Amino acid sequence: LQPFGEWCNLQPKDAAKMPESAWKLLFYTLSWSYGTYLLFFTDYPFFYDPPSVFYGWKKGMDVPTDIAIAYLLQCSFYGHSIYATAYMDTWRKDSVVMLLHHVVTLTLIAFSYAFRYHNVGILVLFLHDVNDVQLEFTKLNVYFKHRGGVYHRLNDVISNIGCLTFSVSWFWFRLYWFPLKVLYATCYSSLQSVPNIPFYFFFNALLLVLTLMNIYWFLYIVLFVAKVLMGQMQEVNDVREYDVEDSKKTKKMAKKKEAGLQLPSALKEGMHLRNGLIKDKRL
Repeated sequence: LQPFGEWCNLQPKDAAKMPESAWKLLFYTLSWSYGTYLLFFTDYPFFYDPPSVFYGWKKGMDVPTDIAIAYLLQCSFYGHSIYATAYMDTWRKDSVVMLLHHVVTLTLIAFSYAFRYHNVGILVLFLHDVNDVQLEFTKLNVYFKHRGGVYHRLNDVISNIGCLTFSVSWFWFRLYWFPLKVLYATCYSSLQSVPNIPFYFFFNALLLVLTLMNIYWFLYIVLFVAKVLMGQMQEVNDVREYDVEDSKKTKKMAKKKEAGLQLPSALKEGMHLRNGLIKDKRL
């Protein structure tokens, strides 16, 4: 994807980020589409009837092949994402939280498969992947609105609309439907269907950590939208706007300005000497 960015003549900073977003958009579109197929085009009733994720649950039960395929794709992706976030992707101020997110997600995927909570896992992945599709699509339009030294208004308009829909869908899917469907099923319905269900506290603790991270990122989204509405930001430059490199450059520029205002040491000594002579004459 890097040659494609060069061919589109993107700005160097945007060209460096574009392959990451394009790859993630490709994967999340595939994974969310497959999750949509499982929940709405098969006999699985998990979305409309969340307590059904624990109907007929048994220790060591067989995992359906179509769900096992989804788990294989997601587990491999998040296993790679831990390495990619640390060593390949652009480092941002929330990258530490992103690493924690990937670790928690990978742990949830692995243990939900081992504990045979795979029905819950499909619902969790579906509710989260849709936001990542919107996020990466919006970021790509941000990167492509300045290419070839020309401003492209269409990409700017799409990125603005994408930012708005992303904010709304984040709240709806992750902060409304996720507790309503997933946490309700795992915290309450699971005990009704399977009394003394194993690993109850461990599994729900991970889901609650995931919820807290969703709230953490939503606060940043609210602050971002507030800046746009109050006129502090004239355009959508980046959906997250947390690049560490930008803050480093800003600090370096500030230091250079301060250094530029300082007088050379020889000139300082000359001024001190002159001031001393003037005082001597006055005495």
